[in-house]
Amino acid sequence: MSDSHAVAAQAELHHQYFIGLQLMVAVEESRSTVYDWMFRLFRRQHEEKFLSSFDKLGLRGLPDAIACAQYHALSNRVGGVTVEYMQESASKAWVRFRYPRWMYAGAAICGIPVEASRGFLYGWYAQNGVSLNNPRLGFVCVSEDMTGQFGLCGYFKEFDHSLSPEERLQFAPNEAVPQFNMAQQPDPPNDQWNSVRLAKANRNYAVEYIRNGICALIAVVGRARTEELAGRAGRLIGLQHYPQMAEQVGAVDGGANNAAEFLRSIMMGMGDACSQQRLADGSIVVTQTGLSIVRNLEGADRHSMLVVWVELWRGAIHSHRAFIDVQCDITAEYLRWTLSDAARVLTS
Repeated sequence: MSDSHAVAAQAELHHQYFIGLQLMVAVEESRSTVYDWMFRLFRRQHEEKFLSSFDKLGLRGLPDAIACAQYHALSNRVGGVTVEYMQESASKAWVRFRYPRWMYAGAAICGIPVEASRGFLYGWYAQNGVSLNNPRLGFVCVSEDMTGQFGLCGYFKEFDHSLSPEERLQFAPNEAVPQFNMAQQPDPPNDQWNSVRLAKANRNYAVEYIRNGICALIAVVGRARTEELAGRAGRLIGLQHYPQMAEQVGAVDGGANNAAEFLRSIMMGMGDACSQQRLADGSIVVTQTGLSIVRNLEGADRHSMLVVWVELWRGAIHSHRAFIDVQCDITAEYLRWTLSDAARVLTS
């Protein structure tokens, strides 16, 4: 097993976790809550990533509409999402997200309300002109996913007048879309994006959605409710996704010793280190350091992120054929897992 397999496994796991959390919030909370959550999440992502990535993606100096459209094509491609770019003029450039949609993979797309789409459009796309100090720059949405059209598509346009806040995002569902031109598709600078970095960027793309998504959800429904929802979603995704992860990292579906080895192997994909110790009673202690999942998070948000993230791995361990008791001591700097083989007795 190589680190690259663990990196890929972590990328897909956190991708599925984000989808699962979206579905759980959509089922258990109101549609307005979904909108507020997506708005806060994508505004947070925008503020953290948009301008800071311009140089990395080679966009500095391009006209604003072109730079914005190429940003979305390139940054999503780095994350494993297919987005096509069509340049109509120096002041008008299109993006079209192709299926299957990363945000709502598989049948999940049928369980997400349109408020999710509206939330991220207003949270990110309507903010590009503000971030670039260009009051004439807006986004026109021509198609959305949940409306049954042909998927998320629209264009950035530099208008001939300053836009009001309400005009920064517009809808024009009957507008024709230019033909795709392969020769127009932008590429990231080759000297900065080798295969190893692209694989890690793909993982980080999914991880950042979960990190920022949980922080944004706290702001909408509160810390206790977020920990309840994200913890339960995490455990379910861990249970459901363990077999695929095990295959990717060559793990054995066995007892506590195998589960400990699984943790050690899979956490290499996060860049974390795990040490292992067998106690006199036969249980195994795995001490995990690095904790890249909470890098740059502090205080209560750091703790909440660890609380729900532990449930992801508790689910994966409980997915083993053998019943394994899982305890985890959470500190700001490390996780200490104690795993022991357990009997599962059914009672009436």
